[in-house]
Amino acid sequence: MNLSLEQTYPLHSLENDPKTMKRIQMALKKSKELDQAENMDLASQMFRYNECSHSYWNPEPFSLLYGTYLWDQSSQKQKIILNQLYWVAYYSQIISAEIATIFFNQTSAAALYGIEDFRSVCDTLDLESAQERAHIHAFKKVSEELEFSLFGERIFTYPMRTPFVKTMLYSDLSQFQQWWRKNQLRLYTVLSSNSAFIGCQYFTVRGLRTLNGKIVQHQLSKYYTEHTNREAAPIPAKISYYHFMDESFHFNTSTVISHDVVNNLPSPNKWEAEVANMTLLGCQKDHFNFSTAINGIFWYDPALYPQIYKVLRSPVFGMDKETALLTMEKSFCEESAGALASAETHSEAVDSYKAYLADFKYVSAKNKEMKLMSQNSLARHLRTNRDEFKKFKRTV
Repeated sequence: MNLSLEQTYPLHSLENDPKTMKRIQMALKKSKELDQAENMDLASQMFRYNECSHSYWNPEPFSLLYGTYLWDQSSQKQKIILNQLYWVAYYSQIISAEIATIFFNQTSAAALYGIEDFRSVCDTLDLESAQERAHIHAFKKVSEELEFSLFGERIFTYPMRTPFVKTMLYSDLSQFQQWWRKNQLRLYTVLSSNSAFIGCQYFTVRGLRTLNGKIVQHQLSKYYTEHTNREAAPIPAKISYYHFMDESFHFNTSTVISHDVVNNLPSPNKWEAEVANMTLLGCQKDHFNFSTAINGIFWYDPALYPQIYKVLRSPVFGMDKETALLTMEKSFCEESAGALASAETHSEAVDSYKAYLADFKYVSAKNKEMKLMSQNSLARHLRTNRDEFKKFKRTV
């Protein structure tokens, strides 16, 4: 008895979509060939802060509070440290995101285990998770050594954490909202491991977050690729390049799963579509703010005030209380080239997210048009910073 292809393979199978199957298999092959985990491990082992403490690690515009009053008043030595602190702050946020990625890669893969022919997708996610662990180790090694060398304590770094702690390190969430977000993540763990659609839809959110990362990380990697002597380039710059190489494949995986693999699944029911839109709205909330201090990371500046105050009062800057507060007020609360650049990056992200979601049928207009995230503006950002700075001054 001859069986038809439809009888041999279930309707919802990647075997019925050879084009997508080939894309996944080729992406996995290339990702294995160009895997940077070994380079990351070697670089982190060789890192000694004193050997690259006198050089920039990123292009100059990617420095802490670049283009603000603080930057303009800083000495060349202090500008180098602000540049290095950007690296530490930026990759501290990336660590948080990658901890979550490792976990949700696995819960999403668990939902796909029960469907035929999805091994290549799951194998790809396994490789990514191993790479993320190498990234996290390298970022922590460099960042912690810098902070303890300069300040003797943590500024932006933190001990390892679970994926249920808020992903956005410096946000405007209240304590109750943080508690509620933690429980939402726990619930999403169950949902994403039991619904193949919700598991795949996680990569829609991951695609948006990685898309934002690509905007900045491509620029950070240029410090290494455009260095006149790559062998002599500072190790953190090399790590930025290796990370960008790996993340380029991760973004490709997110795009293929969220745009193509999901089409091999049953259409989402009303409940699944609602969950998907709730997660996208959560991404809009996480990315609503932008930071004058860290261009490209959507942190809430007032949550950073204690860290920046600590940096300014340290021996690196040696400011007294009044000078530190004046410097912070002029840097955070006045329009500057740095604030304008961060607002522009935020606007670019909004436009990129809209383009990414344009063809998704189940995504609501509120998410497709990024209506919440689009409400922020430079004027609103500065007004919030001023209001919250008045409160902060009374606490120090």
